[in-house]
Amino acid sequence: MRYGADVREALIALWEASDRLCSKRLKPLIPILLPALERHGRLDLDIELRDKLLTISAATMDRLLSEVRAVAWGGQRRRAGMSSAVRRSVPVRTFGDWNDPPPGYLEVDFVAHSGTSSSGSFVQTMVLTDISPPVGPNVCRCGREKASL
Repeated sequence: MRYGADVREALIALWEASDRLCSKRLKPLIPILLPALERHGRLDLDIELRDKLLTISAATMDRLLSEVRAVAWGGQRRRAGMSSAVRRSVPVRTFGDWNDPPPGYLEVDFVAHSGTSSSGSFVQTMVLTDISPPVGPNVCRCGREKASL
């Protein structure tokens, strides 16, 4: 299937409305975002264009958005750091990938608020979220060292 400028323009509107999510995470949001953007007058789609947007693959979305992403990021691509091997080995699930797990399945986010350098003292946070529907309570811990969390 060929995707023209009309699909690309609508996809850019969806990408911007999602706060520039990656295509893998944007794809499951399209059925939610499309009606909202149409309702608010941001998109006016015919049935054929709507069907194309609902069936487009994440890889095709990446190709169609490549130019606008390069402009949005000032032509810079993210450099692979030391943890890129770890990033590739840890599976990432979007909200559409969980298949309604029972209570007790947690999402853990650990962030070092160190700016551009990891030397010295800085705040670190860890947030645990029970992802079973409905989304459960969050538990947040803050500390100066990982051991304190």
